Amino acid sequence: MIEFRLPSLGADMDEGKLLEWLVKPGDAVKKGQIVCVVDTAKAAIDVECWHDGVVHALLTEPGTTIPVGTLMAALREANESPAHVDDLLSALRAKEVAPKVTAPPPMAPHVVTAAPVAAARQRVSPAARRRADELHVDLAQVTGSGPDGAITILDVETAARAPTPTAEAAPAFARPTTRAEEMRKVIAAAMARSKREIPHYYLAEDVPLAIASAWLAAQNARRNVTERLLMASLLLKAVAAALERTPELNGFWRNGAFEPGTGIHLGVAISLRAGGGLVAPALHDVPRKDMDTLTRELLDLVKRTRAGSLKSSELSNATITVTNLGDEGVAAVFGVIYPPQVALVGFGRVTERPWIVDGEIRAIPVVTASLAADHRVSDGHRGGLFLAALRDALQEPEQLAKGKP
Repeated sequence: MIEFRLPSLGADMDEGKLLEWLVKPGDAVKKGQIVCVVDTAKAAIDVECWHDGVVHALLTEPGTTIPVGTLMAALREANESPAHVDDLLSALRAKEVAPKVTAPPPMAPHVVTAAPVAAARQRVSPAARRRADELHVDLAQVTGSGPDGAITILDVETAARAPTPTAEAAPAFARPTTRAEEMRKVIAAAMARSKREIPHYYLAEDVPLAIASAWLAAQNARRNVTERLLMASLLLKAVAAALERTPELNGFWRNGAFEPGTGIHLGVAISLRAGGGLVAPALHDVPRKDMDTLTRELLDLVKRTRAGSLKSSELSNATITVTNLGDEGVAAVFGVIYPPQVALVGFGRVTERPWIVDGEIRAIPVVTASLAADHRVSDGHRGGLFLAALRDALQEPEQLAKGKP
C-alpha cells in the first residue's frame, strides 16, 4: 500500500484545505500526476502524486482542513489486492490518532466509491477563489457562468455587488480575515522562527557586469522580443554554478544536522502584487538548463505564481532561495533564511558605477550580490568563496549559459 499524505508546502504551512480531488478510486496514477488541489494561506496548489499506483480509497472530503502529514488517500501497488490494502489500511488507521479537522469530517476508510467526490466538487478557478476571499463571498452561493458551470472572477464580483439582508447587521469586528492577512501571518511566523533559531551571518560583494551585459545585448540583438534572454536568468545560473563549488550552502538543516540537497533547485522569491505577499517556488535542476530554457521556465513560473496555479513540487523542494529586488530600485538586500534551508542569495539593482578596468576608471554596470547563511553549516570563509565563485562565473557568460548533461 502506498500512503498519500498532505505534504508540507513550505516551513510556514501547518495545515491545508482540500478543495478538489482530480482522481477517483480505481484510477491508475503516475508519479508527478496532479491528483488534488489544496488551499494554503498563500495559494491554491496542485498537489502531485509521488508514486505510480492505483487509487484505492480517498479518505478526505473536499472542504476539509487537515494538518500536514494527514493520510488523505491509499494507493495500491502493482499486483496488490484490494483486500490486502483494506487490511493494511485498517491496521494503519487503528494505530494513528485521528487528526483534528474542521467540517466536513473525513470519509470512512472503507469508502471506495467516487460518488461523494463527484458530488462535492466545485469548479472554481484559483483566481476566482482568491477574489472571493478578498470580497468575502461565499462560493457555495455563487452560480458559475464559465465552462461546465465553472465560477469565474466576474461571477464572484457580481455576487459581491448583490445586496444581502444581513450585511448591515453584521458587526464590524466580524469581518473575515482576507487571504493577504493570513499570508502575512504565516510569513511573519516563518521569518520569526528563522531569526530565532538560525544563527545568520551576512556577506556582500559588488559584481561587475560589463562582460555579462555586453554578451546579453549581443544575444538579444539577434532575437525576437518574445525570445530575449533575461539578466535574472544569468544571475540564477551564476548562483547554481557557485553552489556546485560550495555545496554546503545548498540543502537543509533537519534533525540537528545538515542534509545536502539532491539537486540544485533555486527558490525564486516572487511578489504576488495584488494584496501583497511573497511566494518562493522552485526552478528545478538549474545547472542542467540552458539560458533559453531557464528564461522560459522563469517567466512561466512568475505567471503561474501570480495566477495561483503552482504545483506542490515547486513549493516543497527548493534547496536555496534567491531574491532579486533590483526592479524595486533597491541597491542591496540582506534576506532572512527560509527554514529549513541554510542560505539565501540576494541581488539589488544593476547600476552604472565607476570601476577600474585595465588601469582606467570607467562607468560599468555593477550589481551587489549578498549572502545570508546559517553559521551552523558554513562560515564566512566558505560564504566568501561562494560569492567569489558567483562573481567569477558572471565574467564567462557564454560558458555559464550552457546547460549541463
